[in-house]
Amino acid sequence: MTKAVVILAAGKGTRMQSDLPKVLHPLAGAPMLAHSIFCAQAINAQKTIIVAGHGSDQVTAAAKKYDEDAQIVLQTAQNGTGHAVDQARDALSGFDGDVYVLYGDTPFITPEILDQMAQKRTDGASVVVLGFDVPAPSNYGRLVIKDGALDAIVEAKDATPEQQEIRLCNSGVICAPRDLLFDLISEITNDNASGEYYLTDVVSLARARGLSCAAVECTAQDAMGVNSRRELAIAEAHFQDKARASAMDNGATLLDPKTVWFSYDTHVGRDVVIEQNVVFGPGVTVETDAHIRAFSHIEGAHISQHVVVGPYARLRPGAELADGARVGNFVEIKNAAIGEGAKVNHLSYIGDASIGDAANIGAGTITCNYDGYFKHHTEIGARAFIGSNTMLVAPVRVGDDALTGSGSVITRDVADGDLALARATQANKTGLALKLMSKLKAAKAALKKD
Repeated sequence: MTKAVVILAAGKGTRMQSDLPKVLHPLAGAPMLAHSIFCAQAINAQKTIIVAGHGSDQVTAAAKKYDEDAQIVLQTAQNGTGHAVDQARDALSGFDGDVYVLYGDTPFITPEILDQMAQKRTDGASVVVLGFDVPAPSNYGRLVIKDGALDAIVEAKDATPEQQEIRLCNSGVICAPRDLLFDLISEITNDNASGEYYLTDVVSLARARGLSCAAVECTAQDAMGVNSRRELAIAEAHFQDKARASAMDNGATLLDPKTVWFSYDTHVGRDVVIEQNVVFGPGVTVETDAHIRAFSHIEGAHISQHVVVGPYARLRPGAELADGARVGNFVEIKNAAIGEGAKVNHLSYIGDASIGDAANIGAGTITCNYDGYFKHHTEIGARAFIGSNTMLVAPVRVGDDALTGSGSVITRDVADGDLALARATQANKTGLALKLMSKLKAAKAALKKD
C-alpha cells in the first residue's frame, strides 16, 4: 500500500523560551523535525508533507536539508490539529493511499510502530490511532475503547470524570486513507472547550458512519513529545541510553557508557573500544576493532579498522583514517586522509591534506592550508618523516620517503627521498637580552608613575 506522511511543524513552542522554532531544536545532532523525516523515509513514504507556520523559512531549510523532496505547506493561523492537517489537502490531491500524521516535536516514533498501524489497516480498520499507557494521564486525550475497538478520542478538557480515569492516552499519531481522512476533516467543528478543530474528532465521525477504528499501543517514551528545554534534556537522555545500549548489544565496549554521546547516525562496529568522555557529532562511522581514547570529539569522520584515536583528539568533517592509522593527543584532523599505518601522534594540525601510508608526522606539525581567502592542499608521501614543529605552507608536496628537519618551514615541494631543511639562521647577540629586558623594565616603571 502506498503511504504518505504529514508532519505537523507549525507551532512556535513558547515554553522553549527561544527564537528558534520548537521543531528545530537539536536532538542527537539533528533537529527534532529530522527524526520524524527519518521515520517517513524508513517506511518508504511516497510523499512527505511538512506543515510549517512559525519560522517557516527556517523550517523549510531544515526539512530540505534532510529530504530535498519534502513538500512544505503553510498553516498561517493556529486553529488546531485538524486545521493543520487540512493544509496538506491540496498537496495530497490525487494521492491514493494511506496518510500517517506525525509531529515534528515527537521524535521517537519508529517505523516498527507505523508498521503495526499498517497491519491494523490491513485487518480492516478505517482509522488507526497510536496510544500509550500512563498511570497519571493528566492533560492527555483519552482513547475510549469499546468491545476491543476504538470508539472515540476525548480531549482532557472535554472528558467526563469517568473518562478521565482512562489510562490509554492519545499520542496524536493517526493513519487513515487519504480520501476518507480529508472527508472526515471537512466535518470537524470547533465546538469544544478550546474552540479549535481537533484531528481527534475523525474517530467519532468515522464511528458515526459505521466504520471500524482501532488503536495501537506504544510506550510513553516512544510517544514522548518535547515542549520545553527540560523535556528536550529528558529526550536527549532517552536517545543516548538507547544508542549506548544498541552499541554495546552489537559488540562495542563502552568503558563508561554514561559519558559517551552519540549522534542520530553514528555507526560503531564490533570490538570497538570507546573510552570515557567521547562525543560523536553527526556523520561518524567507526569500523571494527578501532580504539577511541578518552576526551575525543569526532564529527563527519570515517575511522577504519585497527585505528587508534586520542586521547584528546579532534576529528572534524572530512577526516578519513585508513586501517591502522594513529591519531594521538591534542591532534586536530580536518578534511584530510590519513593513510594506512600513518601516525600523527601529538600536538599537530592536519587540514586539507593527504598523508601517505606509514608516514610519520612529528609533534607540532601544522599544515598551513588557509591564505585568508582560499584553502590549499598538502600532500605527504608514503613513509615520509616530518620533523617536529614543521610548518607545511600549502600548496606543497613532500614526496615518498622524504624527510623534513625539525623546525622547518616548507614552502616548496620536496622530491621523493630528499631531506628538506628550511630553518632561519641563528645569530646570538652577546648581552642583548639583558639590555632589552632593562629597557622594558624601565618602560614599565615609567608607565606606573604616570
